[in-house]
Amino acid sequence: MDQGNMTFPLNPEVDSSQTPTTVKATHLASAVLLFATFLVGVVGNGLYLWVLWLKMRRTVTTLWFLHLVSCYFLFTLLIPFFAVYILLGFHWVFGTAMCKLLNICISLGMFSSVFLLTLISLDRYILTHCPVWSRRHRTLPRVRKLAVGVWLVSFALSAPYLVFRDTHKVDGGRTVCFNNYSLSGDRNGADTQAFSRRIHLAIFMVRFLLGFLLPFCTIAGCYGWMGLELKEKGLARTWKPFKVMVSAVVSFFISWLPYHLYYGLKFFKEVPELDTILVICTLTFCFNACFTPILYLFVGRRFQQVFRTSLLALLRETFAEDHSSNDAVSHESCGVAAGKSELPN
Repeated sequence: MDQGNMTFPLNPEVDSSQTPTTVKATHLASAVLLFATFLVGVVGNGLYLWVLWLKMRRTVTTLWFLHLVSCYFLFTLLIPFFAVYILLGFHWVFGTAMCKLLNICISLGMFSSVFLLTLISLDRYILTHCPVWSRRHRTLPRVRKLAVGVWLVSFALSAPYLVFRDTHKVDGGRTVCFNNYSLSGDRNGADTQAFSRRIHLAIFMVRFLLGFLLPFCTIAGCYGWMGLELKEKGLARTWKPFKVMVSAVVSFFISWLPYHLYYGLKFFKEVPELDTILVICTLTFCFNACFTPILYLFVGRRFQQVFRTSLLALLRETFAEDHSSNDAVSHESCGVAAGKSELPN
């Protein structure tokens, strides 16, 4: 039985070699980091969505990034649930329905992010290699259809967790949220375990190939070719956004590599040392979802100008409203005082 095999890599089992004090301190430190990441991610991704949606003219590039940041924002909203899960000693208190729903959202965010990064890389490649063709076919309606297709395909790949995701009580009265590939209550029979391992392997291979390896090869090929093209043509001014996008893509795959590594090792062998990988992958892709959008601020000067102008305008409007309300109160107070002085004694 694959009890520790969870979509969101938080292991319900605790290493027995650790003392309770050490375990509690580790849980507390991890939860604090997750809550801090949640606050930064909600504010940062929220500001980016606000600027991209309301303050910038809709173009192909802004539409790509609008959907990409939406994936990160969706993921950051889920972090508090798992921070609570850690604080309670890996005891799932949100019920089976939330166990299924939250893990579907996490899988949806992972697939949609990597697919959008792949499409953005292909878009950059085609724009550089076939500028005339891009001018004719690189339109907003087509990009909208592609973005909707990404969300639909990602949801289809995440839908199996409606079936396989389940909750189970373990020793000590704790409830864990895990993948029940056996689809039955009897998970100890030889036939059931063999069937469970086949399903586990199939799902792992689909997630690894479509969610990591193939997109990584595609993106690496696109940016590798563009790098050579920029170097040959000596286009130094275009290197900055290129480097930023490469950094964003590299950070994404480095963040999700421990996740796929953990489940690959989990399929073949159960070892206590995998708990270290669990902690690493939990923190890395949480940080990736919350802090990667900061890189997008440096993609272009236009985005920086709109971002700064929008924030300044918001602050000025806020302080102007406060100032005008204070003036209104002052005038009203003065009027009342004047009225009182005119009253007969």
